[in-house]
Amino acid sequence: MFLFESIPWYSWLTWFVVLGALIGLNEVTRRWKAGGIAFFIILPIILTIFVWPTTAGADSSTGTWFHWVKVYSALAGALGFMAIRYFPKLAANKKVLIFPAAILAINIAEACIRDFQVGAMNTDGIVDGVYMLSGSWNWMNGVAGLLNLVAICGWAGIFISRDKSKDMIWPDMLWFWIIAYDLWNFAYVYNCVGDHSFYAGGALLISCTIPAFFIKKGAWLQHRANTLALWMMFTMAVPTFVSDSMFAVETSRSPVALFVISALALVANVALIIYQIRTILRKRLNPLKDELYTDHPQYKAVVAANIPAAPLDSQVAADKFDKMA
Repeated sequence: MFLFESIPWYSWLTWFVVLGALIGLNEVTRRWKAGGIAFFIILPIILTIFVWPTTAGADSSTGTWFHWVKVYSALAGALGFMAIRYFPKLAANKKVLIFPAAILAINIAEACIRDFQVGAMNTDGIVDGVYMLSGSWNWMNGVAGLLNLVAICGWAGIFISRDKSKDMIWPDMLWFWIIAYDLWNFAYVYNCVGDHSFYAGGALLISCTIPAFFIKKGAWLQHRANTLALWMMFTMAVPTFVSDSMFAVETSRSPVALFVISALALVANVALIIYQIRTILRKRLNPLKDELYTDHPQYKAVVAANIPAAPLDSQVAADKFDKMA
């Protein structure tokens, strides 16, 4: 196969199990505060003390600085978003709304640094427990990630939905940014932890994209933080699942595949930046303060379906619906 070695039926079945589990657990942590507390506070404390020091040691494929930073930054995002969702005074503070954009930017930057690091290694072999092949693809995808980071916009428009789940809604984060992110992030995983990418690149990314497009629109970042935190906790606890188990799937280790995936990510994010710059210039907007895509049908549909909860009802809803008029 182009991207991977042959994939047996039981690995495909496991892939769908992983996808379903991530979507299901995301719904549990999204819909019920107790679920979020259990999975993002109590469980990580137990794992940090009793499990990860053994399973994610120096000899493990998840024992690198990046995996440790990633699991705690993902948990920080999930917990920070819970705080914004459940404490109305935080959601009402515009300065606090910088946090979701900041944690997203930090996570992208971490991955970009790793891509550049792998590119500079000039390696062709096992590094940190996984196979890596350095090349131009690392540099291309690192640039693609930085472009995706720069394209983060509209965080001032984040609000909390009025339904029971109290979701963190980011209307300006539309499908074209999400697709560009998915292409970049898959390429990153494929480049830097390739033999994990069947699950960590495919199933994990789709597990937050499906809810963002079909279950709870406008809450992609919340879906992403939750599913990423869940996956990172699992792989830190059971690192052999993606590396040495019967369900593991290796990449084809093809330079052509590496180049094509990263080239697609770069093209998509260059197109995203061009579109964003055109939008900014055409509308004369400030991307650090303004929402850019308020005239898009998807933006309008997300806002209409998620009228902000108190105490934001009057002001934010009025502001947003004025823009939609």
